[in-house]
Amino acid sequence: MAMSNSIFSFLLFLCPSLLIMARADLPGTWEVVVANAGIASMHTAVTRFNTVVLLDRTNIGPSRKMLRKGHCRNDPYDPVLKHDCYAHSVLLDLHTFQIRPLTILTDTWCSSGQFLPDGTLLQSGGDLDGVRKFRKFTPCKFTELCDWEELQNMELSQGRWYATNQILPDGSVIIVGGRAANSVEFFPPRHGGAVHFPFLAEAEDNQMDNLYPYLHLLPNGNLFIFANNKAVLYDFNKNFLVRDIPLLEGGPRNYPSAGSSVMLPLEGDFSTAVIVICGGAEYGAYIQKSVDTPAHGSCGRIVATRPDSVWEMEDMPFGRIMGDMVMLPTGEVLIINGAQAGTQGFEMGSNPCLYPVLYRPDQPLGLRFMTLNPGSVPRMYHSTANLLPDGRVLIAGSNPHYFYKFAAEFPTELRIEAFSPEYLAADKANIRPVLVESPETIRYGEGFDVFVTVLLPVVGVVEVNLASAPFATHSFSQGQRLVKMGVTSALPESDGRYRIGCTAPPDGRVAPPGWYMVFAVNQGVPSVARWVQLFS
Repeated sequence: MAMSNSIFSFLLFLCPSLLIMARADLPGTWEVVVANAGIASMHTAVTRFNTVVLLDRTNIGPSRKMLRKGHCRNDPYDPVLKHDCYAHSVLLDLHTFQIRPLTILTDTWCSSGQFLPDGTLLQSGGDLDGVRKFRKFTPCKFTELCDWEELQNMELSQGRWYATNQILPDGSVIIVGGRAANSVEFFPPRHGGAVHFPFLAEAEDNQMDNLYPYLHLLPNGNLFIFANNKAVLYDFNKNFLVRDIPLLEGGPRNYPSAGSSVMLPLEGDFSTAVIVICGGAEYGAYIQKSVDTPAHGSCGRIVATRPDSVWEMEDMPFGRIMGDMVMLPTGEVLIINGAQAGTQGFEMGSNPCLYPVLYRPDQPLGLRFMTLNPGSVPRMYHSTANLLPDGRVLIAGSNPHYFYKFAAEFPTELRIEAFSPEYLAADKANIRPVLVESPETIRYGEGFDVFVTVLLPVVGVVEVNLASAPFATHSFSQGQRLVKMGVTSALPESDGRYRIGCTAPPDGRVAPPGWYMVFAVNQGVPSVARWVQLFS
């Protein structure tokens, strides 16, 4: 069992060489995959073409990447550059790790996003001239040209800054909250525009801890919405609160006191959904600008689909704010990035938490956390983490300053790293499956086959799991989801492949329509994913 944060820190104080030993002995490996991305990514999303969209704000002055010739942005209201020829969004190719600039016209500071069923990335809101904007990025191969499109014929009914998006069973998107926006609305826009949502006002305090609310679409069709320390189940079709969830102890958990949250894998008969929320800042750290106030290390776990549910509490090895919770293809959760003191906001965090933690949901209470090999790059305010199709986790961003600042204790970070969980270790190579064939499209409820190869004979059942591509920003991955499909035993074919019979998710409540990474998982080791489109 991982030792507590206090014990671990005390041992390091007595014996600094323990840190060197710990780095060598703890699971997971790190590598820098891009030495200079040109921008610090505040928002990150992986596309079905195995490219990554990285996005920052527009009003920060010069980045370290120039736009293509003829694509400069002219904005008389920009406080820094009226004529701006610097990129504030880039596209990363996961095959070559090359970068090319993208053009974004309106401010995307603290905006929200979600992939649509056709694979288009919808981006909404922001600050200043972007506060009511919709934008689309229709991805393409890296060798082709695709770029951001600002929608001219529709806009948000209410300005959205620090809002959260979630794709719904019918493929539309709900947009919840934002500063001074205690309401919800939809894309495509529904008649009537924004709908007042009193819960967000009830969750607001004097440091606005109801921002970037956590949204999880439950398999019964309701939304689990968490803000500050409160949660409700919400019927978005009827604009009806189904029920209140008990308060989560341990202080505020949303922006600016950010912890993070995931919904654990949906599996079996898909009737049960479990939500986990970890970390957060001490209340008052934000309004007092207290960079040294220790972060919380507590986690709450609740069965959101059970009417009498209560929070089950446990502690992480480290207190953590601004951490990212990434659902791995195995169903375990990687908790990475962040700090051990302070709060979200410019210049307001300290003591970076370099140690990732693995959360193993199937283990007993008290044995679920494993401390992993630490990184060396502080990832503070405005950093992100995204699952990649090869099973690694892409780590980007970190800019705890209002503008780009490289001569600082925690400088603006332009490097991009990849963290490899233990399942990618060399000694797992013989049992790592290769997903050699899978359908490009699947329909709800239908049966289909995938084919895998593996060096050693398959023992037991190979899982086939669908992982969404979320929009990661501000310690929460909007739309993140893992669905374990029903499978039969692996049947060997005459050509050495294994045929895995699968059943697609039953409907859009379990897995909304769209593009997913499909992983084969053999004895806890995932294949490289293939992309599949799920639809009705």
